Amino acid sequence: MQYRQTAILLLALCAGSAAAAPVDGEKIYKATCLSCHGAAVLGAPKPGDKAAWKPRIAKGKNALYTSALNGVKMMPPRGGNPGLKDDEIKAAVDYMAGQSN
Repeated sequence: MQYRQTAILLLALCAGSAAAAPVDGEKIYKATCLSCHGAAVLGAPKPGDKAAWKPRIAKGKNALYTSALNGVKMMPPRGGNPGLKDDEIKAAVDYMAGQSN
């Protein structure tokens, strides 16, 4: 009986730790966003460009996330990578905006 309880506890702990793994926003940025945002293509704000990011950041994170998820101006939804999950998009946005605070 005790072995069964220990096994259940270990499975629960492993499942919880896998779900808690943080998403690397910088990695997502480099793989998907850098090609446009790194060169400010069609006005895409470059990470670290405080003047370009200031009015965007002022709208709040939810507005930034919505733009990245759904697309804005010439940027396609999800930066053109439909395989990215919502949390991956949000992590990339957090990375870029965080470079500009």
